[in-house]
Amino acid sequence: MNRKHLRVLIARLGMDAHWRGSIVVARALRDAGMEVIYVGNQMPENIVDTAIQEDVDVIGLSTLSGNHMILAPEVVRNLKIKGAEDIMVILGGTVPPGDIPRLKESGIAEVFGPGTPLKEIIRFISGSN
Repeated sequence: MNRKHLRVLIARLGMDAHWRGSIVVARALRDAGMEVIYVGNQMPENIVDTAIQEDVDVIGLSTLSGNHMILAPEVVRNLKIKGAEDIMVILGGTVPPGDIPRLKESGIAEVFGPGTPLKEIIRFISGSN
């Protein structure tokens, strides 16, 4: 990668009303030297369009409302449709353990549950790019 800093887009899936976790992660990534684009609540197509426009390396999705099994894989599908499958997608939030294998099969690189140390998320993103 020729770029000095990793660029990460952070978005909350759909109309999910939570915000604290995504803000905490966004700040931690920023403090670790990454460029963070925070877009709040967005649907998959808008997330992908913004990620491509902003030339990000990673999309970080956040969910608490249970919409992750539909909307997170849709982000990955939209990336493939638009030829941007090189953008890594990660997911954080309240995700039942039984959903994680299917999410990873759909193309989600990693799933981070509540209480995941921020350093673990930073290390994963930094090591994957």
